[in-house]
Amino acid sequence: MIEARHLRVLRAVATSGSFSAAARDLGCTQPAVSQQMKALETSVGTPLLVRTGREMRLTQAGEALVRHANGILAGLTAAEEEVAAIAGLRAGRVRLVSFPSGSSTLVPTALAALRAAHPGTRVSLEEAEPPRSVELLREGDCDVALAFRYEDAADRDAAGAEEWADLVVRPLLTDRLVALVPERHRLARAGSGPVAIAELADEPWIAGCPRCRGQLVEVCASAGFTPRIDFATDDYPAVAGLVGAGLGVAVLPELAIESVRPRGVHTVPLAPAVRREIVALTLPDLSQVPAVAATLDELVRAGTR
Repeated sequence: MIEARHLRVLRAVATSGSFSAAARDLGCTQPAVSQQMKALETSVGTPLLVRTGREMRLTQAGEALVRHANGILAGLTAAEEEVAAIAGLRAGRVRLVSFPSGSSTLVPTALAALRAAHPGTRVSLEEAEPPRSVELLREGDCDVALAFRYEDAADRDAAGAEEWADLVVRPLLTDRLVALVPERHRLARAGSGPVAIAELADEPWIAGCPRCRGQLVEVCASAGFTPRIDFATDDYPAVAGLVGAGLGVAVLPELAIESVRPRGVHTVPLAPAVRREIVALTLPDLSQVPAVAATLDELVRAGTR
């Protein structure tokens, strides 16, 4: 096996013309240069230098190896500099996947802080709802995934508790769900106190993403009714617009409401409270990558603001 340190010695000998001159250039002793040259010749199985008195010249094999050594050592130097830049957060890339309400609230704050602290780090963003975002992480198509799960939901039973057991989980915040009703609705006029979801049992409903839709059905079932879902959309502004137009009621996370500025709607707290846990996920090995670790830290800070 050819070692880089031996190539550096060979190149120094070829450039300077002697072991003693090469030793001075490399900052070592002449015996050390001689020893490394013997080791290199043993590795390649052929002489690389011809010694004639005080003069020294390269063999044909030596000339070929020096010619390749220049490119090899230049590539190693470039690789060392690039790795050092990544390790020192002067460079790096992070592929982030987030669900829409996280993309419009947590992600901008986190990435602005990351860019200010480490301008050489680049982050790409794609959107996907869980569980698809978690699948992308496990498949190697992203480095960090924002995801959520509902407290006391079906996926949090004894089996579901292992849902993210193979991942590094960084909690960001707990997001409370609130009801959205038209501003002329009877509950909007009644005041801002909490209401039981059963009070909306006879209303037409606008449902959100598939996971949120499933949670809505579960919560309503626990209150003794099945919601009549007239509209379903993954677009939170569309949900708010439909409620504002008087076409039904909805339940949305506060994080989603923060991102859409709904008009013509009134928010009503639910009792008992329904919450979802917002987290950032990555793989254990990726959590050791400096740019990924810095991104996770900024997402955590964004969740506490």
